[in-house]
Amino acid sequence: MEKEQLKRIFEFLEEKEGHNAPFRWKILNNKPITKEDLNVKGDLNLERTEITSLPEGLNVDGNLYLYESNITSLPKGLKVRGLFLASSRIKSLPEDLKVEGLDLGGTEITKLPKGLKVKYNLVLKHSKIESLPEGLIVGNDLNLRNCKNLKSLPKGLKVGGDLYIYGTPINEIEDNDEILEMIKPGYIKGNIY
Repeated sequence: MEKEQLKRIFEFLEEKEGHNAPFRWKILNNKPITKEDLNVKGDLNLERTEITSLPEGLNVDGNLYLYESNITSLPKGLKVRGLFLASSRIKSLPEDLKVEGLDLGGTEITKLPKGLKVKYNLVLKHSKIESLPEGLIVGNDLNLRNCKNLKSLPKGLKVGGDLYIYGTPINEIEDNDEILEMIKPGYIKGNIY
């Protein structure tokens, strides 16, 4: 369906039926976004798009897919179930990010916000991450595979599942007192790979 035809359909629905055009269509077509549009029910897929930023106050009731997008920043107050930014151009995350699952694989991210808690998986494999915040809590798996710039783990790190450190400078478990100390009190519940 042609872009102009879709535009006419959405304009008709808004004018005659009182239905709003979907957030995705509005943001990709530079249309005005209302306060109601900022509360997206279900998933929002913006992967492989040219979009570089999102509006403040965005609340996604499902997952936000931004794989391989040109996104460089995220708005303050972003709330989303799962945030998938693998291979995107993201450089930093907002301090008040609320997220249940986070995929930053293959990104230029060098650090994470203080106080970050991830209910499920945190994927940082092949990223430029240099450090993790003290007290980081990951409810399930923490994937740090091939993070060449990560030389240590933070104090107070808690991982409810497996810890993947293969290909990092910290992958020698037997000689790493830091990791051995973390395993003893049960801070890492799963296996270490």
